[in-house]
Amino acid sequence: MNSRALLFVHKPRPLYRLAFIYAVAWGMPLLTVAPALSQPSGQEVVSPEADKQAEAERNRDIVRRAFEAWANGESVFNDLLADDVVWTIHGSDPVAGTYNGRKDFVSRASAPLVRRLQTPVVPEVHAIWAEGDVVIVRFDGSATTTSGAPYRNEFVWIFWMKKGVVTRAEAFLDLAAYREAVSSNEPKEG
Repeated sequence: MNSRALLFVHKPRPLYRLAFIYAVAWGMPLLTVAPALSQPSGQEVVSPEADKQAEAERNRDIVRRAFEAWANGESVFNDLLADDVVWTIHGSDPVAGTYNGRKDFVSRASAPLVRRLQTPVVPEVHAIWAEGDVVIVRFDGSATTTSGAPYRNEFVWIFWMKKGVVTRAEAFLDLAAYREAVSSNEPKEG
C-alpha cells in the first residue's frame, strides 16, 4: 500500500470532508449533500415546497374561518383585511376600480350596497383554493333589499396575504345585480 492510501485509511475525516470527497469523486454537486450535513440530528429538513404548502394551508384556514364568521353575522372585513389593503373590483360599472385602504373600500364600494339591504349578505362558499400567499374564494351571496326584493350575486375574490391578513384583493362579481340593488332600493335610515 502506498503512503497516501494509509493516510486516508488511518486518519479519521470529519463527515463533511468525506461528503466532499465522495461528491467530487462521483461528480455530484456538493449542494445535494450539504443540506443534510448542516441539519442537526433529530431535526427534519423542511423543503421550500413544504413551507409554501404550509403557508397556503394557514392562509386558506384564515379565510375559511373569516367566511364562517361572516355567515354567522360577523363582519368579514375588519379582521381579514389589512388597513392599507388595495382592493380592485373588475368591470365597467361605476363601482369598478381600485380602492386604497379598507376604509376607502368599505365606504365607497361596500356601504352603498349594505345600506340598501334589509338583511346582511350571507355567503355560501363553494370553494377555497390556496397556493402560497394567494387564496381564491368562489362564493354566492344573498340578502333581502330594503324594498323586500331578493339580492343574489356570484363572486370570485382573489386575496394576496401577508402575515395573516389580505394586503391586495381582486373581486369579480355580477355588477348588474349590484347596480340593480343600489339603484332600485332606498337606503336604510342611519
